[in-house]
Amino acid sequence: MKNIKQHLSLAIFLLVGIIGVSLVSCDKDEEVYEETRLFRPVLSEDLYSELNTIIVNLGNIKDAVSYTLEVSRDSFATVLYTIESDTNYVVINEETLNGESLLWNTLYQIQVTAHAADPAFDSRPSDLGSVRTQRFPSILNIPTAGDILDVQARVSWELLGAPVTKIRVFTLADEVLANPLFEYDMDAEAQTNGEYIVTGLQPLTSYQIAIYSGADGEVLRGWEVYNMIASAIDLTDPNVIDLSTSDDPDAVINAIPTAMDGQIIVLKKGVLYNLPSDPLDKSITITAAYGFGEQKAILFTTGNWNIADGAMIDHVRFIDVELRGEDIGGDYVFNPNNSSLTVLNELTFDNCVINNVRGIIRIRTQMFLTNYTINNSIVHSIGNYGIITADTDGAGNAAFDNVSLTNSTFTKIHAFMTTRQNAQSVLIDNCTLSEFADPDGILFRWRGTAGELSNVLNGISITNSIWGHAWDEGMTGNLAVRGIYQGLEATIFNIVNTYATSDFAFTPGSEIPGFPALNYAGTAEDLWVDPYVEMDFNFKDTGFSGRMDAGDPRWRVQ
Repeated sequence: MKNIKQHLSLAIFLLVGIIGVSLVSCDKDEEVYEETRLFRPVLSEDLYSELNTIIVNLGNIKDAVSYTLEVSRDSFATVLYTIESDTNYVVINEETLNGESLLWNTLYQIQVTAHAADPAFDSRPSDLGSVRTQRFPSILNIPTAGDILDVQARVSWELLGAPVTKIRVFTLADEVLANPLFEYDMDAEAQTNGEYIVTGLQPLTSYQIAIYSGADGEVLRGWEVYNMIASAIDLTDPNVIDLSTSDDPDAVINAIPTAMDGQIIVLKKGVLYNLPSDPLDKSITITAAYGFGEQKAILFTTGNWNIADGAMIDHVRFIDVELRGEDIGGDYVFNPNNSSLTVLNELTFDNCVINNVRGIIRIRTQMFLTNYTINNSIVHSIGNYGIITADTDGAGNAAFDNVSLTNSTFTKIHAFMTTRQNAQSVLIDNCTLSEFADPDGILFRWRGTAGELSNVLNGISITNSIWGHAWDEGMTGNLAVRGIYQGLEATIFNIVNTYATSDFAFTPGSEIPGFPALNYAGTAEDLWVDPYVEMDFNFKDTGFSGRMDAGDPRWRVQ
């Protein structure tokens, strides 16, 4: 009996304990935690645009009752729009912006705050990032560098839909195209060609130019930003002879006799002018006005220009023009042969094309050239008097001092440099040279008295350049050139970062010391896109190690 009572007491005690634990457990399950701030909103998918609307698709926050979206263009230095939404999917358009529209092709930033029932528990603002609206669905062509000058812009469009009737020009700040600066009516020719030249603009100024259809130009068809370039030459400057509107082939011939020393003659781009032949006795610069298209103003010769006997001329400069001969076997740019001391301090060709002449300059007797420069130019189809020739024996006769060939391409050239006197320096830097000298043709010929008149006193420097093989017009298969034909016994060569293709070779006994600095394992045809027909020296071999730092920079991989 005593044992039964003891067991019963123990059972009651355990039951009470279990109930107590259960009650304690129930109290813990029913504990209410303190309410906290909502998490910052995140995107369910990336921001994106459709036309000029932005779509914001947020991940749904269960306890959020609404959202505030803010729109900015300057990373929230200012807020352009504030949008209240009771959903996590928001389209930002005219409806949500109370009749306003987002700008086209414009970068916007979006941030969002999630709201709880009690504002004390709202989330902190969440930066969702940036998104750009799309370009206006336009028939207007995007302008290229060739469409923009200093005071003119070429506006062109696709001939789709209704004809374009008006062009309007706006400031860059007029983002909604409300207040045009200029307005132009399109004539039948412009509507047929889909092109119009807008004039009256200012250099170094940005404009928005828009095209319209409709009788009053009420339908916008597209617009683009045009960034005008700087004027190269002030055509109103009294030092300028303005031929930029002249199509007269003898305009340069007629202008030279009355030009003052040092004046600048400005030609019309794309027009062919005859090169003068009467001897020049003054400094002159011949260049071209800005114009649309790639064709340069052309100076054409069936003979050559001369330098007046006894003249002392500071400079002759050709800038942005083409110099073209009729006969590669008989024409020159300059071919003076003077009996009295005659000096030209500087002859420069900058951004030029020179072609189809027997030689660029051949000087004889008492004609002296101090500084000779070809920069940023393409020189091709040159005969056996080459880039420069000083062609009279004996001390005190015709000579040149300093030659600088930079950032240029030379191709299809029979010979290179010849003189019978010492020179001071020769620099070849950042140049592409292909089909350069005949088979067994001459690169350097210093044929004056050995040891006295046969050297470049300050050396020949060949840097950052690429050389191909000889110009094998006769298809003989001989691609070798004579590097040094005569002289240069004491001339120091500096050759750095300069390549030769595998089909380049020297005629035995004519090697240039240290040339090339580097070898390219392939042929000229392997290296360049089309060196022979189109003279296209872009790199076919995109793995070429010199593609970024050797040759004419116009062909380099950027």
